[in-house]
Amino acid sequence: MFTRRTRLLITGGLLTLIILGAVILQSPEPTRTVDEIMESPNGYVGEDIAIRGEVKDGTINNSTMTFILHGSDYEILVDFVDASVSNGLDDNRTVYAKGVLKFIDSKYVFEAEIIKTSCPSKYEE
Repeated sequence: MFTRRTRLLITGGLLTLIILGAVILQSPEPTRTVDEIMESPNGYVGEDIAIRGEVKDGTINNSTMTFILHGSDYEILVDFVDASVSNGLDDNRTVYAKGVLKFIDSKYVFEAEIIKTSCPSKYEE
């Protein structure tokens, strides 16, 4: 019915479409800044999101497992009780966090699942 060459071209085309479809469907959620989230936080409540910001100086509380992440204009309380935390969580460190934004006791709390910190040594001479 089809020549060998035609069958190979059809099979290759189908495999390419399947791979492209998988990549498009599983593209990661974009990382947002604290300011982007807190400008209209109601749109993100209950959503699984990735956020980045800087740890506010002196706010890491290891007994409650919380800290404040801030941007230029806004800040948010991060709860990291159940989070996987990379080494180097410290004051004034840029942080990537993935988790869920919640509205608890009249304030927004970001319940982190993953926290990754930047490596300051790679920027030092």
